[in-house]
Amino acid sequence: MSDIVQDSRRQAWRSTMTALRHSPDLARLTLVRFAGQFGDGLFQAALGGAILFNPERHADPVAIATGFAVLLLPYSVIGPFAGALLDRWDRRLVLLWANVLRGVFVLCAATVLLTGGSQTSLMLLALAAVGVSRFVLAGVSASLPHVVAQSWLVPVNSVLATVGSGVTAAGAATAVATIGFIGAGDDGSGIAVALGVIGSVVGAFAAGGFARHALGPEGARPRSAIRTVSAGLRTGAGAVWQAPGVTVAMLGIGAHRIVFGIDTLIMILVLRDTETTTALPGGLAGFGLAVASTATGMLVAAVVTPLVLPLVGRPRTVTGGLIVATAVQVLLVTTVAQGQLLAAAFLLGLAGQTIKLTGDAAMQIDIDDARRGQVFALQDTVFNIAFLAAIVVAAHSIAPDGRSPALAFAGALVYLAGLAGVLLVRHVRM
Repeated sequence: MSDIVQDSRRQAWRSTMTALRHSPDLARLTLVRFAGQFGDGLFQAALGGAILFNPERHADPVAIATGFAVLLLPYSVIGPFAGALLDRWDRRLVLLWANVLRGVFVLCAATVLLTGGSQTSLMLLALAAVGVSRFVLAGVSASLPHVVAQSWLVPVNSVLATVGSGVTAAGAATAVATIGFIGAGDDGSGIAVALGVIGSVVGAFAAGGFARHALGPEGARPRSAIRTVSAGLRTGAGAVWQAPGVTVAMLGIGAHRIVFGIDTLIMILVLRDTETTTALPGGLAGFGLAVASTATGMLVAAVVTPLVLPLVGRPRTVTGGLIVATAVQVLLVTTVAQGQLLAAAFLLGLAGQTIKLTGDAAMQIDIDDARRGQVFALQDTVFNIAFLAAIVVAAHSIAPDGRSPALAFAGALVYLAGLAGVLLVRHVRM
């Protein structure tokens, strides 16, 4: 099996290199993509440092929730509309002007930080910058079939997604290193945010090199963006309800996203208290370690899930994941101890990603191709909003230092509610 996987990866890389040599427009579009992802990683990590771990601002839990709203609402609200609008506008112009506007918003946000401006101004500018970024990433994805042969689409997508994740991480690492070198105040955060304009400048110049309408769309789309998106979400919801296996997966993923929101706020507040942080580094470095621990659990899940699914089936895998997550929440998260929170981050990353991958498999197998994209869009929109809503609600009840065992226990009850819903669907409809 490992030899087959390795051969598949090598073939994907060879196909991508061949496609890049034969298509200058693919190379240009790839530059737009990577420039945008580097800038996004840098800007969002710098924004996190400015809002979450900045001693000069020391945001309260409600301000932290607002910061997450800035980062997530564009993905949940603007994202679906970006796809619809990109089927109506010249994508070359979208990529060009989105990069220009994003660069302006980034520089303005940096100016607010460097001059000690208000938190409200910073939030609004960051919201605008992240929202415009959705048009860049969606535009690149929609344009790809115009610059590469259809036979190379799958391997090229695979390779660019893999490399792009590394580019985003490199941008985030650049922001963390900049803040670490200059200091975790407005000056360090402001300079790190300003560096995010690099991606916008490179992306704008690269996008400007395409010919008019070279990236599509082909033909007019008569329906409005609002009607297109709303109809798609309704179709996706109907498809989920008609497939009990997908309903089970959605219940599991939804429960995890809610609890993950609660636990994220707990982790931020506990690690921000540098005076009592002993088991982990304090501040942005400690939070980065927690994120890395969660990512490691997700990576393990990517290896384990394909082995578990054929043995126990998708519904039992979701059920088992929720049981494990509930136990971790009760035994590790409710103690609100730093070392145990790190272990919990790994285990919840493992359990949550196992549920998520099981859900992906259910949607790919049980949903027909004509409605599959609408179901994935529904999932992204609803669950990002669930994650954000959990943070907002928790922000109004959590202790300033994050040590709120009752709130962590409420997360365990959410997992149990998800588990009850899964068992009910399995009993009644499967």
